[in-house]
Amino acid sequence: MAPAVSQGRLPDRRPLSVIDIGSNSIRLVIYEGVARSPTVLFNEKMLAGLGRSIVTTGELDPDGVTRAVEEFRRFRALSEQAGAQSLHVLATAAAREARNGPDFIHRAEDILGTQIRVLSGREEARYAALGVISAFHRADGIMGDLGGGSLELVDVRGETMGEGITTPLGGLKLKEMSGASTAEAQRIARQELSRAAWLVQGEGRNFYCVGGTWRNLARLHMSVTKYPLPVMHHYELDPVRDAAFLKRVAKGDIGKMKGIERVSKNRRALLPYGAAVLLEVIRAARPARIVISANGVREGFVYSLLGEEERQADPLLSAAEELALLRARSVTHARELAEWSGAAFAALGIEETDEEARYRRAACLLADIGWRAHPEYRGTQSLNIISHGSFIGIDHPGRAFIALANLFRHEGLFDDALSPEMRKLATPRYVERARLLGGLLRVVYLLSASMPGVIPQLRWERRGDGSVALLVPRARAALMGERPHGRMAQLAKVAGLDLVLDVAAD
Repeated sequence: MAPAVSQGRLPDRRPLSVIDIGSNSIRLVIYEGVARSPTVLFNEKMLAGLGRSIVTTGELDPDGVTRAVEEFRRFRALSEQAGAQSLHVLATAAAREARNGPDFIHRAEDILGTQIRVLSGREEARYAALGVISAFHRADGIMGDLGGGSLELVDVRGETMGEGITTPLGGLKLKEMSGASTAEAQRIARQELSRAAWLVQGEGRNFYCVGGTWRNLARLHMSVTKYPLPVMHHYELDPVRDAAFLKRVAKGDIGKMKGIERVSKNRRALLPYGAAVLLEVIRAARPARIVISANGVREGFVYSLLGEEERQADPLLSAAEELALLRARSVTHARELAEWSGAAFAALGIEETDEEARYRRAACLLADIGWRAHPEYRGTQSLNIISHGSFIGIDHPGRAFIALANLFRHEGLFDDALSPEMRKLATPRYVERARLLGGLLRVVYLLSASMPGVIPQLRWERRGDGSVALLVPRARAALMGERPHGRMAQLAKVAGLDLVLDVAAD
């Protein structure tokens, strides 16, 4: 009997695997397919520490080589088991710099059965920058990819990459170069960064952090500050407010910090060097925000495989539409709602920025993903899926807005005890907009029964008495009733407008 085909997968995707051989870690990621917002089917890493002693010996760490070679057999088997139709292997600083790097690469190629791309510093920087470009809507700032052996810095503006530099400031290498002194590490970092005079162009912009050491630094910061949303992508630190935290970590005073147990011991040892480098980056570039990126070299490589038209797609809306396709009763209904809600906001006099419009559309695309849950829990389930989803192209306040809009859509508009954590993350403006959008969704879903065809026929009319009417076509008049009128009254109260539900005259 042929195995059943899961409906939780997109049928047009062909899985591919990417193995990233770094100086500290080696990671296998199997993606569902090449897409604007790629979904991970399987993800596994090992901390081999290949570059642990490269400064003193000039060679890859022998124990790390042995462990890596053994793990490559497993990685290839996992890739084949997952049905990946292609396997791409990228190697970075340690493999390209070590004397025994070529021999290691040949052994790995024999086991993996494919050619390995040993990236130059320029190529590594390019893919890391593409990872950031792919993950942020109109990225603007300097990307820093901190690995075990090197730090790549590239200026990014939208789709454009500007100046860049590769430095020997990776955590493992810096620890060795500095004699395990974080004070000396910071001095070395300052000296190396002085070669990049263009870093001053980062003033007042973002600094995008890529790499496991910086992600774990952010994870520790989340624990220390009791941050309510443990989502790494687009987590932000303030260069001024959080300077004391970074200085404490740079001194190595981390043993008793809240949440340190969540960081692996191997990563823990490199946190002070990551903090020292970040402090020197802040000193040189004076960014307005430190922003964590979940995407890096691997995602940048996958992004490079896309066609030009696919690259131009919005990553957030692409992911939201895919989730609607997989979980909503009708993806067509979700698309209709995303389009129609813009006209509804305009009719209600609600102005939007481009970013707010993107988030509204995403909220509409995701408005029905919880429908299989019990009615009492649909709002909570939707909120959890959205707030913790692997979305890119969105900041944390935006996540909170979309999650709250869907919570209000299911749970009602006037319970101020709902999700205090999300309310804390969202700005007051986002909270009120989420309530308005939730109220609008509560009206429309009662008229459409969650199926397509009705929403495009609904139109708004401003009347001479100052009221605004939502008109239902006469052919659909039977959809009118007590509950839709009641929901419209709730929306009117939230909007502070005189809103009515009526049948069109024609």
